[in-house]
Amino acid sequence: MFKLPRPEVTSYPNVVPLCDVMLVLLIIFMVVTPMLQKGISVDLARVENPRPMDDADREDAVVLAVVRSGNIFLGAQQIAREDITAKVREMIEARLNKTVYVKSDARALYGDVVKVVDEVRAAGVDQLGLLTEKVERRGARTVSVPEIETPSP
Repeated sequence: MFKLPRPEVTSYPNVVPLCDVMLVLLIIFMVVTPMLQKGISVDLARVENPRPMDDADREDAVVLAVVRSGNIFLGAQQIAREDITAKVREMIEARLNKTVYVKSDARALYGDVVKVVDEVRAAGVDQLGLLTEKVERRGARTVSVPEIETPSP
C-alpha cells in the first residue's frame, strides 16, 4: 500500500485569512464613515479662547452652515436666505431650548454670516452659538513663576 508523505508541521501562523478580514472591515469603515457625518463640513474659524458648545453635537440640534461660496445649509439641506426665518421658527417653536448654532467657513464673507445671524434672530431664537475651532499652538512654553515668601511680622 502506498501512503502519501505527511506534510511537515509548520510553526508560523497563517495570516492570509486575517488580512482578508481586516481589509473587508477597512473598506466597510471607509464607506460608512462619511455617511455618519451630519450636516455640511466647513473649515471653521480658529480662535484661541473658544467656549465649549457640547449641545451642538446633539442629534436634534439646529445647525446652520455658511460655506465659502455663500450657500446656506440647514443640517444637510441647502436653503435660501429668505427661508431661514420661517424654517428655524418652525423647528424651534415646540422646544424649550431655543438655541441655534451657526458654523461658518473661515473664508466665507462676513456679510453673508451677518445676514444669516440676522435671519436667525428674526425667528425668535433665545441664544445663538457661533461654532469655532481651538487653535493648537505649537511650541508654546509655560513659564512657572516662583513663589515669593513674605516675611512674617
